[in-house]
Amino acid sequence: MSSPAPAASSAAFDKARTGLWASLQKHLQTIYAAEKEFRAATAFATTLPFSATSLEPQQLFEYQQHRAVLRDLFVDETTQLDSLVKAVRLKSYEEDEKKQLLLMILGYMDIAATVFELLDTHRPSKLDKDEELEEASARFERVRSFARLNIRGLPNLLPRL
Repeated sequence: MSSPAPAASSAAFDKARTGLWASLQKHLQTIYAAEKEFRAATAFATTLPFSATSLEPQQLFEYQQHRAVLRDLFVDETTQLDSLVKAVRLKSYEEDEKKQLLLMILGYMDIAATVFELLDTHRPSKLDKDEELEEASARFERVRSFARLNIRGLPNLLPRL
């Protein structure tokens, strides 16, 4: 006969997994919408990085607006992902359940990274230094590495004697 504690734990995990899945899908929709707008704002570019001096003032203005939206989305997503990964790690789920949640997050991060890379590729040849963006990029990579490390598991990284 099974005890109620594992059933409650399993139900809590199922609820968390379902909620995470729905949340990640919503976030992807937001990211894809921002990508579409950003790509439309850079449709003028025949080569990348492009020369901002060759643009019409309206084109440059639209580009800057859409870049700011994508950049702010990246910073916000990175902060949320950092908190989410830490929360999953601290939950009382079984290790395999945590790995499932982290794998979902990691898959989302890998997809989102392809969109956020546009901030590096679709830009003017001369761009002012953006310390907050650099910090967010470093943090994004740390979170992604942390998730990968925890999916793989620390015991798997230690040599077997």
